Amino acid sequence: MKVSKVKLHIKKGDTVKVIAGDDKGKTGKVLKVIVTDNRALVEGLNIVTKHRKPTAQNTGGKIDKVEAPIHISNLMVVVGGKPTRIGRKLNDEGKLQRVVRKTGEFIK
Repeated sequence: MKVSKVKLHIKKGDTVKVIAGDDKGKTGKVLKVIVTDNRALVEGLNIVTKHRKPTAQNTGGKIDKVEAPIHISNLMVVVGGKPTRIGRKLNDEGKLQRVVRKTGEFIK
């Protein structure tokens, strides 16, 4: 298993916009960030079809539509309704925090 030591610009709960791929232009909320693969699960985006085998509880099997992870290079954080570039800067307490590159405003 590979381990990433890089801090990502996307966190769980962020609103993001897809900038590349089949869902380009759509926005959604980040449900989970998979740090080891540099991917994120976004609510309602990158829907794939999963075929489930029959089990004791579900004897007929079924076909599910589920979200698949999207690579974070294809996502931009939305701040104030617009997708923005994100940087890192020390805040007043000396803690590294995400910041909007254009305005210099800190992101919680």
